[in-house]
Amino acid sequence: MSIGAFYQTGDFKGEKHVPVIHAPEVVKKGEKIEVKVLIGEEIPHPNTLEHHISWIKLYFRPEGAKFPIELGTYDFNAHGESELFTEPCVISVFSTTQPGTLYATSYCNIHGLWENAIDIKVE
Repeated sequence: MSIGAFYQTGDFKGEKHVPVIHAPEVVKKGEKIEVKVLIGEEIPHPNTLEHHISWIKLYFRPEGAKFPIELGTYDFNAHGESELFTEPCVISVFSTTQPGTLYATSYCNIHGLWENAIDIKVE
């Protein structure tokens, strides 16, 4: 079985594990694009030692490309140690001259792998 078979998805408004991607739908060629990815926007995700998001990964696949390009991996390591809790929210900035698809994946220590995607057009 492929690892892809383990990824789950859904509507982030009703499922607290789905990565929420905030990015412009249309950008100018070569301009900086700010992307915010978070877990639990509509329904808060627990952030405890027992139940937490361990990481988020962000990818961009230019239209027509065979593979996506990894833009970043973001680990969340404080889950209650010394009363510290990291929040599963990241901001990344990149630029492109090609349209494509942003993919965000995440991992919940109890509920596994999750994914979401949005398209970006370039003018």
